[in-house]
Amino acid sequence: MRALRTAGAAFALCAALLAGAPLAAADASPSASADGDDGPTEAGTGFRTATAIEQGQTATASASAGDYLYWVFPAAAGQVPTVKANIKLPEAQARHGRTTWRLDVYDGLRRRQACTSGAQTATAAPEDASLDLGCRIRRVRPWSEAWANEPLPGSYYIRLTVVDLPEQDLGLPFTTEVTASTRDTGGAHAEGGELSPLTPAVRAGATQAPDAGASPDATESPTGSPGGDDSSSDTAAAAEPDGGWGSGWWSDRWVWTVAGGALGALAGVGGYALSRGRRSFRRPPAAE
Repeated sequence: MRALRTAGAAFALCAALLAGAPLAAADASPSASADGDDGPTEAGTGFRTATAIEQGQTATASASAGDYLYWVFPAAAGQVPTVKANIKLPEAQARHGRTTWRLDVYDGLRRRQACTSGAQTATAAPEDASLDLGCRIRRVRPWSEAWANEPLPGSYYIRLTVVDLPEQDLGLPFTTEVTASTRDTGGAHAEGGELSPLTPAVRAGATQAPDAGASPDATESPTGSPGGDDSSSDTAAAAEPDGGWGSGWWSDRWVWTVAGGALGALAGVGGYALSRGRRSFRRPPAAE
């Protein structure tokens, strides 16, 4: 009976740990919302003038067809960033044909990141009033090999522009809404390593040290376009996320480790109780 009571207590403890694992993982995940703050109403025209936005915040901007629009947001290790854009196109009667728009995401070293899902490029018919674009990049890693193009913690730049349109439509006004959000992958994808964030925050009016910021190889626009004027080292950067740039020491792996240990103890107690069985002790007969 004592073995059964011990096994029952271990089972109850295990159940409590397993039930609390999702809550612990949720508590460890940084918030991806901006708590209703009004987003910026303008966009930059290059990497060094990109408008900073928070995770989950929606930014709006008005521009002319042919402009390059830039925003920057933070992403920490273990997060999967997703960028969405909704474009309110010019009036249909003012347009002369189909237009193709593109949404790109660059890391702090201004390396274009591949999209794993989402419509990164889309074409609007002359009668369309709006167009939706989206891009989800790979999970941000805490470190990477020097030769790899892995997403790393730091600032991520959003670039929105039209890539194909009739020449008569250049300069037509349009408005757009851009949202950058992140999803925490949790302890299932946690890994070791630590790296300083790419493109740390720079105060307005300050100048970065010569050894900080983007690498010397990334001083030109990735496309060589007018929208990528990057001759200055005073680069716009996003603020540090609430949970920091790294994933931290805590993850839901701790909960599963403790739960696994409790299950192992429970199995040991149960096995001992089954193998021991019931034993009856008889007193030796009294000596005559």
